[in-house]
Amino acid sequence: MLDLIRRYAEKKDATPAQIALAWLREQKPFIVPIPGTTKPERLTENIGSVNVELSPDEVASLTAAAGSIDLTGNRYPDELEARTGL
Repeated sequence: MLDLIRRYAEKKDATPAQIALAWLREQKPFIVPIPGTTKPERLTENIGSVNVELSPDEVASLTAAAGSIDLTGNRYPDELEARTGL
């Protein structure tokens, strides 16, 4: 997935983070990614993702790649998971 995102980033003259944020925005009209950062330069980079346009084919390609990844494991270590109340 990361290799695919990097290829799109190079093609679009964007950063991988900008591609990821642009792809997230394309999922549904009500999705607004809220990336966290403590660095002003990363905030500027993240804001720059609004200038990245992905075609429907590009969105489909990224979505297919994301869907092919088998995610396993816990989201949190056991002691943190216990705090979530889930």
